[in-house]
Amino acid sequence: MKIQILTLFPQMFSALEHSIIKRAKDKGLVEIEYIDFRNYSKDKHKKVDDYAFGGGAGLVLMAQPIIDCIETIDPLHLAHRIYLTPSAKNLTHKKAVELSKHKNLILLCGHYEGIDQRIIDLVIDETISIGEYVLTGGEIPAMVIVDAVVRHIKGVISVGSLQNESHTTQGQWEYPQYTRPQTIRNLDVPPVLLSGNHAEIEKWKKENSVKFK
Repeated sequence: MKIQILTLFPQMFSALEHSIIKRAKDKGLVEIEYIDFRNYSKDKHKKVDDYAFGGGAGLVLMAQPIIDCIETIDPLHLAHRIYLTPSAKNLTHKKAVELSKHKNLILLCGHYEGIDQRIIDLVIDETISIGEYVLTGGEIPAMVIVDAVVRHIKGVISVGSLQNESHTTQGQWEYPQYTRPQTIRNLDVPPVLLSGNHAEIEKWKKENSVKFK
């Protein structure tokens, strides 16, 4: 998979240069490119924002630099293009799995009061939020999308680990986990997990998976 992230702050993405995401990159399972769309501004001062028509607080990202950037890096529209915004449906486990099936993703990080609506109308396929709150920009949501999606690419994480985690079954969280030592401050590991009885262990796991909604 190739992921291209459009941002004014490429330096913020150092978190994606570690752990499982880095290993996936090193294996050639995912390529991540950070693109500063300011470079596509036709303004002599490389301006990318302006005041909104109709008034309102703050600035809005201009259409020209972003549209030109997207159409330059994806002229045939082969990538699935996503704008990260709080004004959208929330990311879910199901959506992350769905996005992992794409060969190319473009993630657009917004800033200020948002982006010119014509960007969404002309060059964006989908808008996604990571929660019902507002952040200062789309960089952290973009990192969340990358982390949630890349782990579902074949070869990044073992199939068994993906099958037995929270949200794999809709409306259900994973069961409690324990490791050595057997006792900590008078709290013991549940005896069934030490029994060696695999049928009873699986039954315990199902019974102790927390259901919600």
